[in-house]
Amino acid sequence: MSLEDIEEFILSKIRESRLPGLSIGIIKDGELIYARGFGFRDIERGLPATPRTIYGIGSITKSFTALAILKLVEDGRLSLDDPVDRYVQVRLNPRGSVTIHHLLTHSSGLPALGYAEAYINGVLGLDSNWLPLSTPEDVLTFMRDAADWAVARPGERFFYLNEGYVILGLIIRRVSGMPYKDFVRERILKPLGMDRTYFKADEVLKDPEVATPYIIDRKGRIIRSRFPFGITSDGGLLSNVIDMSKYVTMLINRGEYNGTKILSKELLETAEKGYIDVPWRIIGDEKYGYGLIISQNFYGRKLIEHSGNVGVYTADMAYVPSDRIGVVIMANAEGYSLSKMGIYVLGRLLGHDPYELPAFKLENINKRLEGTYETYGGTVKVSIQRQGDFLIMKSTTKYTEEVTILVPEELGRDYARFYTLMNGAKVPAEFLIEKGRVVLIYERFKFIKRE
Repeated sequence: MSLEDIEEFILSKIRESRLPGLSIGIIKDGELIYARGFGFRDIERGLPATPRTIYGIGSITKSFTALAILKLVEDGRLSLDDPVDRYVQVRLNPRGSVTIHHLLTHSSGLPALGYAEAYINGVLGLDSNWLPLSTPEDVLTFMRDAADWAVARPGERFFYLNEGYVILGLIIRRVSGMPYKDFVRERILKPLGMDRTYFKADEVLKDPEVATPYIIDRKGRIIRSRFPFGITSDGGLLSNVIDMSKYVTMLINRGEYNGTKILSKELLETAEKGYIDVPWRIIGDEKYGYGLIISQNFYGRKLIEHSGNVGVYTADMAYVPSDRIGVVIMANAEGYSLSKMGIYVLGRLLGHDPYELPAFKLENINKRLEGTYETYGGTVKVSIQRQGDFLIMKSTTKYTEEVTILVPEELGRDYARFYTLMNGAKVPAEFLIEKGRVVLIYERFKFIKRE
């Protein structure tokens, strides 16, 4: 493994997804061994991204909220099995009692209510939906009839629930007697020396090195935007690679940093257990713990990670405790998956080729299959384009355009089978890569890729 290989990969993904800027830190054996910025923290002023650049970390904040709850458990102030309504008057699920454990693991049985999405889109002016929820109490009011929305008993199904982590922030405040932000600052940030990690707008505005938040629109234009201040325990922290490397080092060190104990090893490892399957997977076996996502099969090792996205900032942290390595990545727009980027970095650090993993294999194959295809004599032409994990096949004339979605089904080194639906029946689209050329067999035609 060479850092040049990692840098080349990162730069290619920044260019591919038009990210304005990105900062990365790599941790090994308790040390930040590599830290660098790529691109711009502010395009208009030509200011570069650096390891000190501040970005919003989004839902990585949930791991801090979970850690704060566990500190209250360690203090004997509450139990993970306590019902939520012991602390907050909210009705969540008529099918059973929702506990703190259920909120930590997104297993309350309540599907996402969309408060965060509506709030962020409204504040950023992305749509006409305006949801003025400026406090956690406003979110509780918004959730007044949420119990009618429950679809499963507590503990049965995973539904990523930002509202649940808002409630956890309220529980932290009511049990500790301190505002949530102050509790996290006093009990986690200050002991770790994370003195440039913020919740409040006035703190951020005083910092001289904050990344300008951007939106990349559907035409690829990079548009200056703003951070949606107001979100808190579910995604409100802003930080930088240097501060976050201290946090990841503490997690790798089983709850300690520079001789300071933040949390007991036993409780930290309780957070790192996988309790319930998640629907989005890169490795293939991911489960949710307490504010963390866990895979037990990352090249035979345990991988722990979490990402964050508030539209104008994205972030990811990931670490492998057994090998004492970790990575933190932050960007000032939404583009290529930083979770995949982090996993790529850790895979390389372990001496493996991440393109062995299904998610990367699909990405690589889809990239190879893009292009224009023709039948015999060029009588029929179609284009193949990537769109996420799918391929889009287009057949265009002067007046019409037929669009077909191709879903991956089988992937090999020289063969890939996708399928679509036609009149309710599955129709295969088979790609054969032979001697440098790509052949597509679809319905009645044989196509050859021309470019």
